[in-house]
Amino acid sequence: MNVIEYTGQVEAHEPQVTHSVTMPCGLENTLSVERDSGGGGGIKFEEIRFPSDWRLSPIAESFDFTKKPRSLDLSKNGDEIPFFPMNQIPLGRIHVSEFTSKPLVELGSSTYVENGDLMVAKITPSFENGKQAIVDIETDFAYATTEVIPMHGRKGESDTLFLFFYLLHPEVRADLAGKMEGSTGRQRLSKTVLGDRLIPLPPLPEQKKIAHILSTVRRAIEAQERIIQTTTELKKALMHKLFTEGIRNEPQKKTEIGLVPESWDVAELGALAKVGNGSTPKRSNQAYWEGGNIPWLNSTKIHDRFITEADQFVTPHAIKECHLPKVASNSLLIAITGQGKTLGNSAITRIETCINQHLAYAQFYSAKIVPDFVLWFMQTRYDYLRSIAHGGGSTKGALTCSFLKTLPIPIPSTDEQEEIVTTFHALDEKQGLAVAKQIVLQDLFRTLLHELMTANVRVVSTIESTE
Repeated sequence: MNVIEYTGQVEAHEPQVTHSVTMPCGLENTLSVERDSGGGGGIKFEEIRFPSDWRLSPIAESFDFTKKPRSLDLSKNGDEIPFFPMNQIPLGRIHVSEFTSKPLVELGSSTYVENGDLMVAKITPSFENGKQAIVDIETDFAYATTEVIPMHGRKGESDTLFLFFYLLHPEVRADLAGKMEGSTGRQRLSKTVLGDRLIPLPPLPEQKKIAHILSTVRRAIEAQERIIQTTTELKKALMHKLFTEGIRNEPQKKTEIGLVPESWDVAELGALAKVGNGSTPKRSNQAYWEGGNIPWLNSTKIHDRFITEADQFVTPHAIKECHLPKVASNSLLIAITGQGKTLGNSAITRIETCINQHLAYAQFYSAKIVPDFVLWFMQTRYDYLRSIAHGGGSTKGALTCSFLKTLPIPIPSTDEQEEIVTTFHALDEKQGLAVAKQIVLQDLFRTLLHELMTANVRVVSTIESTE
């Protein structure tokens, strides 16, 4: 029997958790169950294997759907009651504590929920996306949108948090989503279908241990998400402050881009850089692409912000015959068309490269400019650039190189530009580290969720308090 040691430490002031995870040599219980194969294929038998001390039963036989007590006094907590609309039920978080206070007289049609209940969103696409949360409030009950199903574990038998994680398993979620009913776009999961879903249920102590492991990883993921959100908000606030006030505590002056420090100049982008765009060589001409070694970028690379490599390459033959200027390293790139959030985004290329016709470049020749400073300033121009592109109500707008040449750019001293760039790079690095940690933790969570819920691993845990 194999034993795997898994040790995880989350945020400060939380316990360190050491788990001995045992790989079972065999799953001793085997049960054949009937399942509707769907698509007119009739009934098929599926074999489910699970440990001898686990039991397999419908969710409704081990967990309870919450019902409003007949004698409930709604006014016991005052004239208002906590209410959870769908937009306050989170994705990717375990608990929900934020609610809307609703006057009792405005309650209308809603769903009764109790503190500690698991609320499962039942309507598409909220259910498929995994919208669900455990109620964590100071009062003993609340109300929620009618589009949730509230439920909870039975004392001494089942754990609500274990069910929370079980319902996040992709195969479980996909199976239930396939049984939703209703018209396209308004399909709902019925309480009956959810209650009939079979759940392999370990003994209660093991349910709690599994839930504890998974919630420890989820809390670590949530901690990284908070860092990402906080850094994003700080970066946005600093952009407004530093590009209007600078860092020298100078008096301000009015310019075409608003207030800036008195010592700053403002010049058009075309006076500081060569501005142009690229093209896409014909894909059907292999002489342009086959064996190419010259980097070529399309507009999807704009989201890299700092571009250090290309995914596609063209040949010298393409450079010669097509409109393909080579853009120097440390040039600014701007998405001048694009779907979704692409249009108006900017990046700096760290390599010499060619670009397609959906990107414009600004190749700086002025010694007064630090390219990364202009990049960070362009982050504040995103909404403005999109409004210009969509002027007149067009949804297929584009920016032109002629317009970009006239774009006003603030110019502090190069020393001040460098200091501002250093500030934003530090925040960007912190955010990047949090994103990388979050990705690793999400992979760990998916692996543990599958291994623990399918009994591929068994767990015994000890909790050691740490200072």
